Amino acid sequence: MKKIILLLSMGITLLTVSCKKTSSDAVQTPDEDAALKATNAVSWVTVLPTTSFNAYSTYWNNLYPWGSDHNGSARMRSENIATSGGVLTMTAYPGTVSDKPSIHYFSGTCYAKQQVTVSTSWPKWRVSGEFQCPSVKGTWPAFWLNGSIQWPPESDIMEFKGSTTNWTNTYKNENGQWSSVGTVISGPANWHTYTAYLTRIGTTNNVSIEYWIDGTKVSTQTGQNFVDQPLNLIIDLQMEGSSGTPGPTGNTVMKARNVTIQRSATL
Repeated sequence: MKKIILLLSMGITLLTVSCKKTSSDAVQTPDEDAALKATNAVSWVTVLPTTSFNAYSTYWNNLYPWGSDHNGSARMRSENIATSGGVLTMTAYPGTVSDKPSIHYFSGTCYAKQQVTVSTSWPKWRVSGEFQCPSVKGTWPAFWLNGSIQWPPESDIMEFKGSTTNWTNTYKNENGQWSSVGTVISGPANWHTYTAYLTRIGTTNNVSIEYWIDGTKVSTQTGQNFVDQPLNLIIDLQMEGSSGTPGPTGNTVMKARNVTIQRSATL
């Protein structure tokens, strides 16, 4: 009888050890665990689906919200944008226009019809997309949020300026200035995921912005007076400007897919 009890006890002990080992095998790394919590701990409502490029005109507008030109040397046109199989392609190539000698390229840009507005009702937002980006001198691809009523505010989720360094930037920060963090990306021309979480800080007009690349948080920045400010989500392949001159002499291509906007009524 004692032998039977001993054997049963040993069996239970072995079973307990085995269970503990299985549990430890499932533990996430700190970054993976944080990413899962950030994604799953709140109830997300999708307001721009990842399939939006399959119905482009339903979800997107061509050009910038203010027109065809911005800080670089590219004149934006709808004919430089194409969609196929859920992928958006923007192509830039050399060109000039008579009304503006500083234009050296034709290229493409678009902005989502759905805006991002951090508020009391929707205090948390997630903006994400996958991109293939050029990174040679004179190329300036970006994925960013810009105030639709006034500037600032601005949040740059993805911005390459003629190198393999991706810049995440916020303006204005708590000091009324820019916050900028550069992260070197291995192979920007391959698919990478760029994400921002905007969360209202308490009952203030400020937000905390977490910037993530491929599931790893690279920066947390504070945006001053972002609350109740509608933001346009812009994708553009700008040229030269802050990315240097001269730019490429041939075609330059940027691609995007799975771009989404989500919001939550709870933090």
